[in-house]
Amino acid sequence: MKAIQKLTPDVLDKVWGSPATEPWLENPEGRKIGEIWFSAREAMPVLVKFLFTSDRLSVQVHPDDAYARAYGHERGKTEMWHILRAEPNATIALGLRERATGEQVRAAALNGRIVEMLHWIAVQAGDTFFVPAGTIHAIGGGLAICEIQQLSDVTYRLFDYQREPARPLHLEESLAVAKLAPADGRRRTVALSAGHELLAECEHFRTELLRFSGSFRCQAAREPAIYVAIQGEGKIAGETFRAGEAWLVPGGTQSFEIESADAAFIIALA
Repeated sequence: MKAIQKLTPDVLDKVWGSPATEPWLENPEGRKIGEIWFSAREAMPVLVKFLFTSDRLSVQVHPDDAYARAYGHERGKTEMWHILRAEPNATIALGLRERATGEQVRAAALNGRIVEMLHWIAVQAGDTFFVPAGTIHAIGGGLAICEIQQLSDVTYRLFDYQREPARPLHLEESLAVAKLAPADGRRRTVALSAGHELLAECEHFRTELLRFSGSFRCQAAREPAIYVAIQGEGKIAGETFRAGEAWLVPGGTQSFEIESADAAFIIALA
C-alpha cells in the first residue's frame, strides 16, 4: 500500500506579505510572509500555495501552455483562488472593466492608470475564483488565500506600484498573451455529496472542498491528489495534521480515514 506523504513547505517573504499567517503558519517573529509553496513535481503538475497579503500584488498576467512552451517554459499558468480570510473591504481584480486596445493598456501600465482599468471585486472568506491563463489580475491587501495552479511560475508584470527595489515589467509579453476584456472568474460551488463540493475544474486541474466533523473515509485513489488542510487538526491516515499543511496521496493509495473535530480540506487533482 502506498503511503500518504506530508509535503515540505517553501516559505517566502515578500514586500507585500503579512505577519498575519496563523493558524496556517506560526509566525512568532512577525515576518512579512507572502507565500508558502507545496509541490509534488514527480507526482502531478500542480502547485499549491498559501498567500498572505498586507498590500496589493503587482498587476500581472500568465501565458497559456502554447505561448509558454514557444519561449522555453515547461507550461503556462492557469490558477484558482479560494479565499480563507478577508479583512473588511478586501478586493481582488480580474480582467478589465471594459474592453481596451493594446496601446491603451500599454499607456496605462506606464503611468499607473491600469489600476483604475481593472475590475476590482469585493471578497469574503469562502469565495472562489478561477483565473485562466491570459486574464489580467491582481490581489489586494488584507487577504489569506489558498491558490491551486499549474506547476509554473511564469509571470508577466504590467505594473508594480513603483515599489523598491524595482522589479522588471514585461509589457510586450503581457500584451501578447492578455485578454484585454472583462472576465467573470467567480465560481459557485457544486455539491458532490454531504460536506463535499466542487470548487473549480479545467483541463489542468480539479479542486474540491471537503468539510466534516468526526471522521471521513476517503476512497481509494486511482490518480494522485494533494489534500490541503485549510482548517482544523487531527489525523490523516494515522498521521497528525494541522491547518496549513499539504499531503500527497499517491495514485494507487488504498482508502484511508481522516479524523478531526472540525476540519476542511481543499483537494487538488490533476
